[in-house]
Amino acid sequence: MSLLRSSPLLAALLLAAAPLPAAAPSAFRPTPDHEPRPGVPTGTVLPQPAWASQVFPATTRDWWLYVPAQYKPDGTAALMIFQDGANYLRPTGPWRAPVVLDNLIARGEMPVTLAIFINPGHDPSKGAPKRPGSPSNRSLEYNSLGDRYARFLLEEILPAVAKTHPFSADPERRALVGSSSGGIAAFTAAWERPDQFRKVLSTIGSFVHLAGGDAYPSLIRKTERKPLRVYLEDASGDLDNPYGNWPLANQQMHAALRYMGYDVRFDYAEGYGHNADHGGSLFPDALRWLWRAETHRPEIVTKGDLASDFTLHRLLVEGEGWTKVVDGLAFADAPCTDAAGNFYYSDMRPPAAGVYRIAPDGTRTRLSEEGVSGMKFGPDGRLYACQGAKRRLIAITPATGAIEVLTEDVQPNDLAVTRRGHVFFTETGKKQVTFLDPRTREKRAADTGLANPNGITLSPRHDTLAVSEAGGEHVQVYRVQPDGTLDARAPYMTLRRPIDPKGEFKFNQPPPYRKASGGDGMTSDTAGRWYVASPLGIQVFDPTGRLCGVLTKPQPDQPLTSCTLSGPGLGYLYVTNGNAIFRRKVQATGNPPPGA
Repeated sequence: MSLLRSSPLLAALLLAAAPLPAAAPSAFRPTPDHEPRPGVPTGTVLPQPAWASQVFPATTRDWWLYVPAQYKPDGTAALMIFQDGANYLRPTGPWRAPVVLDNLIARGEMPVTLAIFINPGHDPSKGAPKRPGSPSNRSLEYNSLGDRYARFLLEEILPAVAKTHPFSADPERRALVGSSSGGIAAFTAAWERPDQFRKVLSTIGSFVHLAGGDAYPSLIRKTERKPLRVYLEDASGDLDNPYGNWPLANQQMHAALRYMGYDVRFDYAEGYGHNADHGGSLFPDALRWLWRAETHRPEIVTKGDLASDFTLHRLLVEGEGWTKVVDGLAFADAPCTDAAGNFYYSDMRPPAAGVYRIAPDGTRTRLSEEGVSGMKFGPDGRLYACQGAKRRLIAITPATGAIEVLTEDVQPNDLAVTRRGHVFFTETGKKQVTFLDPRTREKRAADTGLANPNGITLSPRHDTLAVSEAGGEHVQVYRVQPDGTLDARAPYMTLRRPIDPKGEFKFNQPPPYRKASGGDGMTSDTAGRWYVASPLGIQVFDPTGRLCGVLTKPQPDQPLTSCTLSGPGLGYLYVTNGNAIFRRKVQATGNPPPGA
């Protein structure tokens, strides 16, 4: 290999790097693809300057760049990133990645691919690693959930590589590879950023409770399927210790991915141990499978579902994703519907602030030049809306655009209107839900002391009111009495919260979650499901308050403010997502507004 010829010192370092512990050193059997072949163009491994990270302060790391002989600097090359990079470069190890890449690229069994081989970070102030190949920051970087490691790759390493060796921006042409803790690190980076990485190769992956990774099987089953292709490998002799059982954990991962219809392959064997013997032997075949041109057709098997389970499979329509309805908005909010399936929303900020209607045929009409943050139809056919900036609640007549001020000196955020015409609205800053009877103008606090109440909606029968707490982790529910009083408050739904990247990640502890869920606008359907907009996406709950699952945001970098069911047959879920609005066909029907 040109690696050995060009850098004897580097070769010596790689030969000295400790491989993963091996129960049976002779169990690894190299395939022909692990050996250099005559006539195959040889790529070059370029050592890179030690990297001092900003995402992981006080750490440095070694890394290398493999450039195939066929590489052209035109931005079309695929990209692979190998965690614990030195292990994959060892010329006599079980991976021998540069040789395998040379052979597969030459035969067209994988694309021309740049490869980054990167080690975990080490804090030099902590002295030399306790053992070779175990930098001080490895567990923190690799086993922790959240997007920090993905950010490190995207904000630091990839831009540095792109300056000298451009590569494809297509996430389908980007893969992550890792073994043991490196395997869960590869999966986590793709899970967090499927817009950047779509392929994962994990061997003896540590999907156990080293830092909360044992949560993945349940997270996968209750999260909308992401566009990932995942290869898993393990063996019965893998670890079984206080942090979990590695073989069972990988079987659980495979079962969860298969249940959700992922493009997944799991190679499992009897024997072996927590080493690269089995995975290394399968490495060339795993790469061929990962880079195959075949289009995956999801197979959904729900024979094990209970009749009472409101799974995502019962909500989502296979092949129906988010479709953009309108874009170029300043800030979208206040989605609602009428019984005919006309969709209404507000662009809250200039230059085109106002209330708009989109008919089922796509015709868009501006009804008012008043931007609002929450809007629902009342039984009188008018649109009731919140104007926090003007400290008032208004009613808009759709046919004329006429506005009536219902009450002032309030701080409304979002609202719900009952069949009796009673209005409940959230005053986030005052931490209360306020009641208003528009006919008598009676106004009173319906409940106080909430954690920044935000979204609000009613059950199909209008006998239950639900309020999302943006500053907490719950959706509170109330029984609605005929006179508009609320009682029987309960934290009925628990929202999934984002991981706090600035929190303290501890070994063998769950990740640090933000205290605030960011729960926002809400709606419900005729089956009694609840839909809550949040920073993680649309969180869907069944009538008993159990989480059905989370639908990913159409635009991850834009705020998701609210949702409603509208369109033909009230069978489309609409979301306001920053500067755009999206919708998707679902197996649900929206509740007609009161009076319809």
